[in-house]
Amino acid sequence: MGERKLVVDHLKFSYEGLFNVNEVYSVINTWFYEKGWDWYEKMNQESVTANGRQIRIVLEPWKSVSSYYKLIMHLKIHFIDVKEIEVEHEGENLRLSQGLIRITFDGYVMADRSGTWTDKPFYWLLTVIAQKYFFRDHFAKMEAWINSDVDDLHNKIKNYLNVVKYSYQT
Repeated sequence: MGERKLVVDHLKFSYEGLFNVNEVYSVINTWFYEKGWDWYEKMNQESVTANGRQIRIVLEPWKSVSSYYKLIMHLKIHFIDVKEIEVEHEGENLRLSQGLIRITFDGYVMADRSGTWTDKPFYWLLTVIAQKYFFRDHFAKMEAWINSDVDDLHNKIKNYLNVVKYSYQT
């Protein structure tokens, strides 16, 4: 396979309050569908504890932007201590979830997505020289593209949950 460069490193998002697990997942899924990304769900795990449900989802969507470059996003979504509650809103009873959401975003640019130029050492050397000196601008455009997409998804989730300045640091 080709060289994979980390562009967005552990952009973190945290939210505590009321939400609907299915709708949060749907917002993320819809965003990737609208932007033309392909989808791979690496892990979807749920466990029930005394404090509530723990849901862990790992997503690895990708987008082939040219015959040579591929954008990869890695999302770790963790719903912590999720409890079902009923809330009255405008005269209707709504079943919502209450708990903590933590999302970690990583963004990668993969060069030589098909792996044709990294099979032999001489081809690999030519690729490295070409990327460093001749196609530097193309790679910079790919980095800007993945930065923009990660930021757009991050803002979409923040807007859906009506969050302004909530984020966590580890």
